[in-house]
Amino acid sequence: MTASDKAVQLVRIAAEAAADKLADDILAYDVSEQLVITDAFLLCSATNDRQVRAIVDEIEERLRTEADAKPVRREGEREGRWVLLDYIDIVVHVQHEEDRTFYALERLWKDCPAITLPESVMQANLQRARVTDRHDLAPRADCERSA
Repeated sequence: MTASDKAVQLVRIAAEAAADKLADDILAYDVSEQLVITDAFLLCSATNDRQVRAIVDEIEERLRTEADAKPVRREGEREGRWVLLDYIDIVVHVQHEEDRTFYALERLWKDCPAITLPESVMQANLQRARVTDRHDLAPRADCERSA
C-alpha cells in the first residue's frame, strides 16, 4: 500500500506553502506501510517561534483554499515550538530547528519512502541550505582573521 493520490496532493500543496514562508529542510515520507492513522508525514523547520506560526498559518490557508482541507486536530500552537496539523491523510510537523534536531523525526522514518516534492520546494531547500551554510562559515572566517 502506498500513500493515496489525495495525500500526495496535500503534501505537495503544504510543502509549497512552507517553502513560500522560508521553512527549512522540507521533507515528506510515505508512512502508509507503517501507520494505519495516516498516509504521509510532512516535516519542516523554522529558526524561531514566530516563523513556525507563519508557516503553519500559510499551510492551513493554502490547504483550505486549494484542496478544501481543514485539519481535524492542531497541537502545539501555544508554545510555537512544534506544531502538528492532522489532516487524516497527512500529518504536518512544523518544528523549531532546535526541536527538529533533538527529536530527529526523519531518523525515525528514514526507512519509509520519500515523497517527491515539487521542484520549487527542492530549489528552495537548496537555496536555504546554501544561505545557512554561508552564515555558519562567516563567524569562523571572522575569528580566523582576528587571531
